[in-house]
Amino acid sequence: MIVKRPSEERGHADHGWLDTRHTFSFANYHDPRYSGFRDLLVINEDRVEPGRGFGTHSHRDMEILTYVIDGALAHRDSMGNGARIEAGEVQRMSAGTGVTHSEFNASSTEPLHFLQIWIEPSEEGLDPSYEQRRVRTDDAVGTLKLIAAPERDGGVTVHQDSEIFLGLLRAGDSVVHKLQRGRHGWVQVIDGDISVNDVDLAAGDGAAVSDEAELRLRAKTAAHFLLFDLA
Repeated sequence: MIVKRPSEERGHADHGWLDTRHTFSFANYHDPRYSGFRDLLVINEDRVEPGRGFGTHSHRDMEILTYVIDGALAHRDSMGNGARIEAGEVQRMSAGTGVTHSEFNASSTEPLHFLQIWIEPSEEGLDPSYEQRRVRTDDAVGTLKLIAAPERDGGVTVHQDSEIFLGLLRAGDSVVHKLQRGRHGWVQVIDGDISVNDVDLAAGDGAAVSDEAELRLRAKTAAHFLLFDLA
């Protein structure tokens, strides 16, 4: 079964410096149909004006992943990390027992476009930790590239039985992803048009997948998306 989450039905807020769209319930936006999917709790698509951002704030007991689509994000946190996350990189911050951080557009002239993803960890009270890796590379085109998983090479480590794949397909490309028995999928399209088992998705659309043995993903145009394989 595949249930489409149309882009235009996402929560939306325009704060001037921030234009944000929420796939799942977040902050002042609440949709009882979409309060997360399995251990995936948040997918926010954020566009931030030059020089603006999120001041210091706190998190705990959450796996927070940031995937930069365009621009660069400046990050600072209470663990002592100060980093610049460029387009094509993914950052993972495990908030654990508690962490404070800030996130700003690193440029004074160019906009920033990124996804922020929250996954519920498998256990509470972990030590806070940080990781950053480039994932959008030439060898990612035409395939599904693992960018986050529990203790597996090729991506940042998440403390949950969840895997995230980056899809970069050319028009006409197709890939197949097998889902093990009892597992679920979520597809989030960033750009382009794809079909998932003959369900059409466009930029901003998502889809919840359950009781399917495999996902057949075909790009109708050049496409950029994330695939979540969830317990």
